[in-house]
Formats: sequence, structure tokens, C-alpha cells
Amino acid sequence: MLLFAGLFALANCVSAQKKPLDHSVYDGWQSIGERKISPDGKWVVYTVNPQEGDGKLVVQSANGVYAKTIDRGYNATIVADNKFLVFRVKPFFKDTREARIKKKSPADMPKDTLGVLLLGTDSIIRYTKFKTFRTPEKNSAWLAVHLDKAPADTAGRKRNGTAANPAVDSLKKVIDSLTLIINTQAESGKKKKRNRDEDALFSFATDSTLPNKRIEEGTELLLRNLFTGEEKKFPFINEFLFDEKGTVLVMEVTPNKKDSTSQLHINWLDLASGQAKTIFSKANDIKSYAFDKAGNQLGFIVEKDSSAKALQKFYHLYHYTKGTDSAVLRANRFTTGIPSGFTISENANINFSENGRSMFFGTTPIRAPKDTTLVDFETARLDVWHYADDYLQPQQLKQMNTELNRSYMAVLSKDASTVLQLGSPELENVMLVDEGNAPFVLASTNKEGRIAAQWTGRSISKAYLVSLKDGSKQLVKDKHKGFFQVSPKGKFVVWYNLPDRQYYAYETATGTTRNISSKISFPLYDTEDDHPDDPPSFGLDGWFEEDAAVLINDMYDVWKVDPTGKTAPVAITGGVGRKNKTILRVVNFNREERFIKNNASLILEAFNRTTKYGGFYKLSPNSKAPEELVMGPYSFSTPLKADSAEQYIVSRMNIKESPDVFSSTNLASFTKLSDLNPQQQDYNWLTVELVKWKMFDGKTAEGLLYKPEDFDPKKKYPVIFYFYEKNADGLYTYKTPAPSASTVNIAYFVSNGYIVFDPNIYYKTGQPGEDAYNSVVSAAQYLATMPWVDAKKMAIQGQSWGGYQVAYLVTRTNMFAAAGAGAPVANMTSAYGGIRWGTGLNRQFQYERTQSRIGATLWERPDLYIKNSPLFTANKVNTPLLIMHNDEDGAVPWYQGIEYFTALRRLGKKVWMLQYNGEDHNLVERRNRKDLSVRLGQFFDHYLKGKPAPVWMTKGVPAVDKGKTWGLEIE
Repeated sequence: MLLFAGLFALANCVSAQKKPLDHSVYDGWQSIGERKISPDGKWVVYTVNPQEGDGKLVVQSANGVYAKTIDRGYNATIVADNKFLVFRVKPFFKDTREARIKKKSPADMPKDTLGVLLLGTDSIIRYTKFKTFRTPEKNSAWLAVHLDKAPADTAGRKRNGTAANPAVDSLKKVIDSLTLIINTQAESGKKKKRNRDEDALFSFATDSTLPNKRIEEGTELLLRNLFTGEEKKFPFINEFLFDEKGTVLVMEVTPNKKDSTSQLHINWLDLASGQAKTIFSKANDIKSYAFDKAGNQLGFIVEKDSSAKALQKFYHLYHYTKGTDSAVLRANRFTTGIPSGFTISENANINFSENGRSMFFGTTPIRAPKDTTLVDFETARLDVWHYADDYLQPQQLKQMNTELNRSYMAVLSKDASTVLQLGSPELENVMLVDEGNAPFVLASTNKEGRIAAQWTGRSISKAYLVSLKDGSKQLVKDKHKGFFQVSPKGKFVVWYNLPDRQYYAYETATGTTRNISSKISFPLYDTEDDHPDDPPSFGLDGWFEEDAAVLINDMYDVWKVDPTGKTAPVAITGGVGRKNKTILRVVNFNREERFIKNNASLILEAFNRTTKYGGFYKLSPNSKAPEELVMGPYSFSTPLKADSAEQYIVSRMNIKESPDVFSSTNLASFTKLSDLNPQQQDYNWLTVELVKWKMFDGKTAEGLLYKPEDFDPKKKYPVIFYFYEKNADGLYTYKTPAPSASTVNIAYFVSNGYIVFDPNIYYKTGQPGEDAYNSVVSAAQYLATMPWVDAKKMAIQGQSWGGYQVAYLVTRTNMFAAAGAGAPVANMTSAYGGIRWGTGLNRQFQYERTQSRIGATLWERPDLYIKNSPLFTANKVNTPLLIMHNDEDGAVPWYQGIEYFTALRRLGKKVWMLQYNGEDHNLVERRNRKDLSVRLGQFFDHYLKGKPAPVWMTKGVPAVDKGKTWGLEIE
């Protein structure tokens, strides 16, 4: 018995000796980056990335037989019938760092390498000095690599144009010896019939128009057949494009300056036959290449008339059809149907309808060229603000490039000679319907509501159906607060109407509008939304085939709704969500499938609002209710599914488990694939629990209580309260140790002997400051009754809206030993009319309708703005306050932090302000994040643990010492 007691004591001792996290751990802490699963479900690919340093690309077979790690690999694509992986490899982090130290130019910085892996093997070939690569969207044998070098001399090349490449020869031998592996792919061992002739030699017809001399503009394009290993290099290529299925490669070939007869031209290469032909030549510039879905048509725009220095350039729309001699001119600014004063836009994409019958493109107003006779230093520079402008000047300036590049959709039918203009400055947003197959488009504008958006914060829109036959318009809905959604086949336009909180469907064939949700017996809007505005809906979850039904969400369940109103709505989730307080939502695995098949099984993401458990349900065809697959103390990511197999990958996490990658065949049981952060076991980690307490108004609140892994109830712990709005639903969210962008890193502080409490904030209209007091201070008083809490060593910290609440709370209570406020609003009266410089938007709507929740204008209720502004009661502050407010803050005006700091400074209060140069609302640069993390630790350690204060707190850092010392040392 004594032996077991001794072992138990030893185990506790070992646990207690785990290291606290320090600031050095951040760089090596890992996370999953990109995740992919092959269409056949046999291969899983993901990246494991440290926060700073060299990551890795992991390739695994779903059955666990095969695994390969590629150091520094990323940006992976599974191609060629699930047989190959194409990926990039970053340079070593240390090499890039060294190059930055030496201030090398972009051209001299270390470059990526391109790799091609034969899945199931260790065979990789690599390409260096390349610009980019492309593969067809659908499975195909082709890879095109645009090399970052001019064409080599013909010496050393085979006469047929295939480059002599030892790596190619080596891999070809490997491919020859691994034919069986290619066909079996580590699974059944049964040979599959090859769907293409892999042994056929790949040859190209020589095109006499292809230049073969070294030039400066274009570089070599290497085209590789992944199955055969054969390669072909094409010189002087500027741009290239595969069609979706990989049947055609289009190449833009630059002229050879040493050959006066050569010209910029386009080559069309048929990949099956190897036949290449020139389909267009004689141009200065070519842009906006686009194939139709079948790969039989190509659209592009051309500028061919002006000099290189011309101030105005006019583009022409060209069209090529497979089998014809060359591309033909379809439209320019003189074509009938192009509005007067308009031309072909160089900034718009070209899109073909799915059936290939229509080609959509953009037109744009012809803008006057810049007057080169004006002298910059003699001309006035100003912005004129006008009361009738639809957007304020700052927003106009932010959107200026968008407006200068704006285009308006137009269409040409297959044999038409007349352009049909669809969009216009009065109807600027145009959406294709049924992938362009419908006889109309949906066009909308929000022009009439732009001025009011300054204080409403909402888009006021109207929408029309615009005919592709004659351009006639049919009004769908006017003065709508929100957006429109068109059904996949274009039979209905649907919207959520905020005032009456119902869904409506407009039937495009009849022009009839119906309320389609009135018979649903539960609210379709967020009944718990606490903003002084119309509450948002819970959204739509998709359409069934032929637009037969749409899925509409209530808080918990999903309803199948007939848009014609003939059939009553049915809860396809059978009320299971509401019964179990579990939110159920349909997962859309394939974005290319625009509708749900009538007999399809559905996977539903699930979140239990009571337990905070995450999981999945399955709804089988003809079932009256879904069955639970898994629910547990985890948070899951949205799963990825193989296109043609019941194979999934998903990330799963909780407070103790990093969000690793798991595979599953049923989303009920899971196989762990990755193993992030094994070093975590060496550190004193954290636990979390859901806590409930009564606020001052008598209502029950929720919050998250974080304790150290080695928590001892006999000890007294300092407490930091961190908060924003409501975070309790994140009970099973992993907390990554990372340098701070603006807030306390919970993992770091808890590991170092703090308790962190994150209380939900519950709001009413007109009193956000007092609501924070009701929620946070009640939580602090509740926690102060715990024997393991040091009630004299409690602090608060928050950023942005949380920073405002901190700034307010220290005017209302002295119970906190220290406080940290990031980017706080101190004076609502001056902030109310300010600008969010990141977007150019005025801030009025925030105070009246959204986060600040005042619910009235400044002139209607000045008392509420003053009462909720901490600046006006700054004289009551006795809590040492650390402010962070950066000089490029685009969300909360920087002067808000300055107003509060200067007021507290004048009053003789203990206050500091950290201003990171050139930084926005939250820190972006990692060097600054690391610095802030150290300072937050030092600040709270001093006031909550009694540690010595650093120099920056005791003496500051004078401007004359900036860049020489940072004041982090302890005297």
C-alpha cells in the first residue's frame, strides 16, 4: 500500500514539474494548413506548418499503408486520375531570412521548387526556376510548367523538340518498373484497365510560326505527359491555359525582337493529336482568355492599334471555334449594341454559358486620357465632399480602383452580330442564371439606398430579370434590405424579408411572388439577437433538383419548402434538433453540384447548445428523422468528402487536443492521421469548464473558466478576465500558444499560473457599458467567492469592442488590480461621426444599429452617448491601464486611444499606450506580436504577481532611444 502511495505521489510530482509555456515556444507550435482528399478517396494530403520555420507536406493513403513527408511542400494538387501529386516546395526558412537580412531584390530571393510525386512511391521529380504551373481542372495527364528562363539554345536538345532531361529519363524508368503499383494503388491488388494509351509516344507537329530564337519577353513552357513522362518545351511563352478537361492547351507566344517578322500570336494545341496551329496574330496585348465548358470555343480580348505609350487603348473581343482556321472579331466599340461612349472592358472576365450558346463579357465607359500638359506642383489637390454623393469621399477613394475598373455585363449569342448590353451604371450587378443557360440574367442595384447606408448599415436593393433576347427588364423586388438568391435552374428568385421575418419566392415564369415560409411554426430568425435592428435569418441550406424545393433553417432544424406553395413545409430533420437543443445544418460537399439530388443521403453538422458538443447526423432517403453519427466533447471542422467514395477527412479538437486530421468512412468513427504538437505534453497545459452564475439583473450567464493542468484548489490564483461578446459556445476550441495580435494568449497565461475567465456579455439597447458591468463584474464577484481565487489580484483585458468595455469598466469599479484595453473607443460622441479608414465607411450605423447598440442618433439621445463614453468619467479611474492603439488603425480611429490616454495622463493616473508603427487594428507583423506578448506578460506579472516592472513601465522609452532600446529589461 505504501508502495502505491509513493508511486502516486511521484506521479503527481512529475506532473507538477511540467514546464510553463514561455515566449520561445510559439515558433514551433504547429497547425494544419491545406487539406485535400483525392476524388477516389484513396489519398489524403495536408500540410503541417509551424508558426515560423519550415513546414511539411504529408501524403497518406486513407487505408494507412502508405505515408510520405515532403519537407517544405505546399500548394498540392492531386491530378491524373488520382495517380500524381503536383506541389510546390518553399526554400529553407533560414535562406529566405538571410536573403531578407541582405536586402536582396525580389529577383534574387530564394525561389520555390516544383515537385511531381507518383503516388504510392518515393519517386519525385523537381523543376527549379519556374514562374507557375497549371493542370487541367478535371483529371488529366497534363502538367504545364512555365519556366523562369529564356529558351535554351537548340544545342543539347533532341531534334523532335523534347528536352534531354536526366530527371525525366530517370523517372520514366521508375514508371516503367512501377506499372503494377500505378494500377493497384496499394488497395485491392486487382488490375484496373487503363483508360488511356500510356505506352503511346507523345509527339507534336512542328508549327512553322513558333519562334525558335532567344528573346527577352517570353520564357519556356514545359508540357509534360504525367503518364508517359514525355516532355515538350515551347519557347517564348507569355501566357497559357488548359481547357477544363485537358484536351486543349492555348499558348500566347511573344515576338522575337531579333526577328522583325515575328509577332505576338496565339497557338492552339490539340493535346490528343499533338497538332498545333496559330489561331490569331498581330496584337500589342491579349487578355482575358476563357474556354467554354466543352473546350471547343475560346474567347479573348485584343489591343492591336495603339502604341506602347498611348494614353487610351481600345480592346476588341475575339472568338475562336475548334476546327476553324482562325479567331474572328466579334465586337469592339463600334459594334451595334455597344452603348455610345463605351468600349470593350480589359478588366472583365469572359464567360461562356454552360451550353456554349452565349458569350458574356464586359463593357466600360471610355474615360478621358490624362492631361499630360498639367504640372503636378501647380495643380490643387483636394477632395470635394458633396451632400448628394451616394458614397462619402473616403469610401469613394477606397473604392476608386474598383470603380475605374468597373465593367458592365454584355452578351453575344453564338451567331449574333449585335451585342446585347445587360448591365449599366444604373444596374451594375449582373448574375448569370443556370450557368448562363437561362433566357435571362438577374440584375440588381443598391444605388437608391447608398446614402441611408451611412446610418442603417444595410444595402437597399432592387432586382430585375433582364431578357437575353431583347434586354427588356422585369421587376422582381424593390426596396429590399438584403440580397437575392436565384434557384439553380432559374425558376425562382428567393429572399428573406427583414421587416416581417419571412421568405419570399418570385416565380420567373409567371411573375408571381409568394410567402413560402408562413406555415413554418418556428421563428426563422435569431430570437436571441440583441442589436437594435431587424434580426437576421438562419439562412438557406440548398435546393433540390429542378428547383422542386428549397431548404430553410430555423434555429435548430431544416425545413423542406415548396417554392410554389402547393405543398406544406416539412421539417426534414423531424424536430430532432429542437428536441435535443442541437443545431443541425446540411453539409454541401461538392460546390460544383448546384442542387441536392432527390434520393441523396444528407450529412448534417451538429452543435448542441447545452453541452457545446459537436458532431454529425445522417439523413437517409425517405427517413422521417436523421440518425446521430457522433456527438462528443469536440469541435469539428466541416468535413471534406471524396467525389466518388464514402471517404472523409475532418479536423477534430478540444482544449487538450490540437485540431489534427482524421479520416473516416462514415463520420461515426475516426482514424487519426496527423500528430500535431507532441511537445505539448512537456508543458503545464490548461483545462476548461463551462460556468454559470447569476448576474446583477437576476439572469443566468455562461462563461468559460480556464485553469492550469496542475491546478491546486488549496492555492490562491490571480485571475484575468478576457471578453468580447459571447464565446461560451467555444468550450471545445483548442487554444494555441501564439504571439498576441491584440489579446492575452490564454494558453500562455494559464500555463504560467493564472486563471482566465471569459464571460458572455448580454446586452440591452442603449446601455452597452452597463451591460458589460452587469456581466463582467458579476462574474468577478462570483469568482471572488472561490477559495482558490485571489480576489485582490484580478485584472481585465479586451481588444476593440472588448477594449471599449475594459475602458468603461475601470470608470465603474476599482476591484481590478490592472486592465488592458486594445483599440478602445473612449468618446462615443467624437467616434460617432468618424470614418472606418479601412473601408471608408462612416461609423454612425455601428452606434445606432449594430455593435454599440445605442439605438438612437447622437442628437436624439446625447445622454446615452455621454453616459456610455468612459472619457467623461475618466476622473473615476484608479486602475493601472495599458492601452494599445496603432497609428494605422482602420477600424477604431487612433485618436480614440489618444483622447483617453491624454485625459488619464492629465489626471495623474497610471496609464501607458503602445503604438505600433504602421500597424492596423490588430497586429500583423510577427515581430510586433512577439513584442506585445512580452509586454502583456510583464504588465500583468507586475500587478498580479508582484514581479518587478520593466523599464518601459517605470521610465518609458524616449524617442531619442527608439530603435536602440525597447525597455523590456528589468532594472
